[in-house]
Amino acid sequence: MHRTVRRAVIIGNGFAGAENQCFGLVRALGLSHRLSLYRVHRPKNGINKWLNFLPVSTHKRLDRLKSQIFDPQSIISSHGKKSVARTDQSEILEADADLIATNAIETFEKNGPLLVVASGRDTISVATSIKRLAPDHVFTIQIQHPRSNLNRFDLIITPHHDYYPLTPEGKKHIPWFLHGLITPNQGKNVMLTLGALHQVDSAALQHAASTFHDELALLSKPLLVVNIGGPIREYGGDLARELTTSLMNVLPSCGSVRISFSRRTPHQVSEMLVKEFCNHPKVYIWDGKDRNPHMGHLALADAFLITADSVSMISEACTTGKPVYVIGTERCTWKFSYFHKCLQERGMVRPFTGKENITETWIYPPLRDTSKAAEHVIKALAERGWKLHP
Repeated sequence: MHRTVRRAVIIGNGFAGAENQCFGLVRALGLSHRLSLYRVHRPKNGINKWLNFLPVSTHKRLDRLKSQIFDPQSIISSHGKKSVARTDQSEILEADADLIATNAIETFEKNGPLLVVASGRDTISVATSIKRLAPDHVFTIQIQHPRSNLNRFDLIITPHHDYYPLTPEGKKHIPWFLHGLITPNQGKNVMLTLGALHQVDSAALQHAASTFHDELALLSKPLLVVNIGGPIREYGGDLARELTTSLMNVLPSCGSVRISFSRRTPHQVSEMLVKEFCNHPKVYIWDGKDRNPHMGHLALADAFLITADSVSMISEACTTGKPVYVIGTERCTWKFSYFHKCLQERGMVRPFTGKENITETWIYPPLRDTSKAAEHVIKALAERGWKLHP
């Protein structure tokens, strides 16, 4: 029993892009039914909004010091016990390393080791503290590169493009003495992926195909799904105009088009596209009010057009094995440009020019980063003498 991992904790930062990767890995490991979510809360009020450059642990210490000076009673909990903070109006608790580690130790004999999965800069200090406090009772996984002291974690899962600064091209942009500080050399506990982890797998796609069948399956083919994120450098009206013109050019080869915006999409971009296509008989624009059709789109679309800013949406689309067109790649710089280059070299994506015939298709091996990451976790656990609950 005490060698079997049958429960998991996610340390989140409140950002969907980071937390979705954690949920995807836990889902692939089959532990979604024994999962607890905690979040790291970064103070944001008043002067705190100017301190985002600080590590969250330092930021919180300064915030507590400010409270002690200006409102001493605010940090005193009833009966002298440590209070448990909530990150928002929901039931998600603040990530407290001491409490999580203590629980892992006290329940080890009954429930076995605790799998701790974290993602994002603000979660690093919590995850490492849990590992330090309960080294023999937890297995810590940090998703996305922590940038320093890689041995603080049992396993790091990070995209290959996070190592771009160490490529010959990347080294040209930073002084030589900063190479190891920006991206330490890959250690034995580092697994590289091509894209982002996510929750899209065959079971999820089958369920979505059934759920959205009446809404999407009978639409005229081919169905082109357009996912618009934002922002990236110079992402504004000029890219919206380019997208509008190019999309209008390919409409004759489309049976149907479905357009979705993200919460980060600039208003000038969404407004321009809505104005241009809201009355077009082939085009439907999701207004954000009805249920989110994203999973249905992944399951039933014939091709995708995605703005270059979203590593997550592109990674999910490449999981389907269907054609993926990307617009705005030339606006990306640094490691994100490298990410798109890697996908293009593997034949997974093509730049969108507006001259495409959407009825044409191409074949590539679907991206399997999440399932491969899960396999790597199982292997790493076995090396420690632990196994995953079947």
